[in-house]
Amino acid sequence: MNVHGEVSFEKYHGTGNDFIVVDADEYVPDRAAFATRHCDRTDGVGADGVLFLALEDRFDPPRVVMTLVQPDGSTAAMCGNGARVAAAWAMERTGADAVMIDTQAGTRHARREGEEISIEMGEPRFEPEVVPLSDAYDEPMLGEDLEGYAVTALNTGVPHAVAFVDDVEDVDVEAVAPPLRHHDAFPEGANVTFASRRDDGGFDQRTFERGVEGETASCGTGAVAVAAAARARDHVTADVVRVSPPGGELVVSFPTDEAATLTGPVAHEFDGEAAATVERLEPSP
Repeated sequence: MNVHGEVSFEKYHGTGNDFIVVDADEYVPDRAAFATRHCDRTDGVGADGVLFLALEDRFDPPRVVMTLVQPDGSTAAMCGNGARVAAAWAMERTGADAVMIDTQAGTRHARREGEEISIEMGEPRFEPEVVPLSDAYDEPMLGEDLEGYAVTALNTGVPHAVAFVDDVEDVDVEAVAPPLRHHDAFPEGANVTFASRRDDGGFDQRTFERGVEGETASCGTGAVAVAAAARARDHVTADVVRVSPPGGELVVSFPTDEAATLTGPVAHEFDGEAAATVERLEPSP
């Protein structure tokens, strides 16, 4: 490892979806290499991604420009739990209970609700050109048989392939998700989310994330995808849907017919320092 100085970071998680948070004022010459090295759970800090955050507190409410770099070095347009972490980080610095998060998927309003953080997630989109799906599709994918699963495709800031199953605990996610994640139907790839209905009307969720290239303890865009797909497939009609990934519980609500919000806890784990300049390494398999 070629080290030239260190940067300060903070470690946060939202229902187990964990992130290294770096103030964008810190100089990191190669963000992709930084994320690949320090997200590694064997030899690095260990995380599902690095959030580079730029706080602009001259605005009312304060604004945060969020860039999420994933463990494979790619940049994700949106991350629900990451945006909630960015909101909590900004709120700690400004004392505000409401902030605006500027993401590559658009600007999102976030607010504190008691001990939890809620963020606008925009409108889930099913149109083939928005997901996106391959040119073979001119209609939304709503329960199409792919790799033995009835898949619903939608974009909740990033593409998701959602499959409803009897019990998510019976799914070998690491084995069955990659063929869907790389399926020809998804020219840009897709996050793969499995969901099963609970007796209380909520859903259990497990997600294999594009860019992490593995299952994560929680996925906010995936939780929204589950709720929106369930409504589109008439599995549920409620305006509030509780979704439980392995890391905790998230609440997806639809205050209007179009837009969704995501609510859940955020925790600040610890602070540290990490090498700013590192050799570019391949992420661990």
